[in-house]
Amino acid sequence: MFPAPSDIHRATPPPATAEPEPGPAAPVTPAGASPDRTRTAAAPAKKRDAFFDNAKYLAIVLVAVAHAWEPVMDGSRTARALYMVVYTFHMPAFIIVSGYFSRSFDPTPARVKRLVTGVVVPYVLFETAYSLFRRYAGGEPDGPISLLDPLFLTWFLIALFIWRMTTPIWRNLRHPLPVALTIAALASVCPSIGDDLDLQRVLQLLPFFVLGVVLKPEHFALVRTRRMRLLAVPAFAGALAFAYWAAPRMQLGWFYRSDSAQEMGAPWWSGVVMTLLMFGCALVLTAAFLAWVPGRPTWFTALGAGTICGYLLHGFLIRGAEYVGLFDENAWLSGPTGLVVVSVTAAVAVTLLCSPPVRRVMRFATEPEMDWAFRRSPAKS
Repeated sequence: MFPAPSDIHRATPPPATAEPEPGPAAPVTPAGASPDRTRTAAAPAKKRDAFFDNAKYLAIVLVAVAHAWEPVMDGSRTARALYMVVYTFHMPAFIIVSGYFSRSFDPTPARVKRLVTGVVVPYVLFETAYSLFRRYAGGEPDGPISLLDPLFLTWFLIALFIWRMTTPIWRNLRHPLPVALTIAALASVCPSIGDDLDLQRVLQLLPFFVLGVVLKPEHFALVRTRRMRLLAVPAFAGALAFAYWAAPRMQLGWFYRSDSAQEMGAPWWSGVVMTLLMFGCALVLTAAFLAWVPGRPTWFTALGAGTICGYLLHGFLIRGAEYVGLFDENAWLSGPTGLVVVSVTAAVAVTLLCSPPVRRVMRFATEPEMDWAFRRSPAKS
């Protein structure tokens, strides 16, 4: 499903429009010094943070692999357990990073423009594209095109828009995370919220975005230690063991967060309990995941800048394979060997979709300029 999004897809602003990571203040020109000389000596270009690019790439690979497992995991308790573990943290991790890079957002003209071109426009284009794909490739000639009912993975873009627009609120509240958790818990027991704009999911996942907004660089440094890398091993081992036990007993709806407790046939109070439990589990596994993310440049670091393309495009491959009956006609894909093949194929495919050539080709849809659509600032007129 997507981070920028350029929130998911930029390291200093990931799938769609992230704000640049705050850097040091501009140097002051000493009296009598040459401005040009000072600028040359003290204004190096900002560098991308390899850690966050690595994290975004690895997270988007997990998103694609988990989506590829969905059609073939029935009947395999192990596959379902792996799916549950990945779904516990892959989007929360993506959302936390998106919130982190959104923490400086304010409604200035430049940032509003980036929000529109990097989030709103891709949402409209890809929501329409997925609707048409379902209609003509999926055999649903009467399938509607509705911008209010996000299809498959486009929900992340509309969620990111809503979350980012509320960023100034979270920055000014005294206790933003408890407030966000309260909203998420209330959403989980309110079936009347409905499906418009996938608001149920937007509200239930809100705490992860808010957490990203309040985090600071030193918080990420805490998980990037040798001790945390060692602790990550029993954390994932314990999660896998519990998921294997829970696989035949637990509804997957708790991981999707797209329905209220009542809509899943559970008592209303379980929504509150599960909201808090799932948040805690997601934090532990996200910390364990980030502990293993390399902080140095690697062969896939550059791919972190193109995760918006990987996120938005891999859905066509997954849905296309389903529409042509690939999974139905090849039952062996549900076996151990098939699951490995599906996993590797999905990982390779999303890697290619994150590559610079694909990003350049898709820039018209994911990072359009659109200067013609915005007023020129007084300084430029």
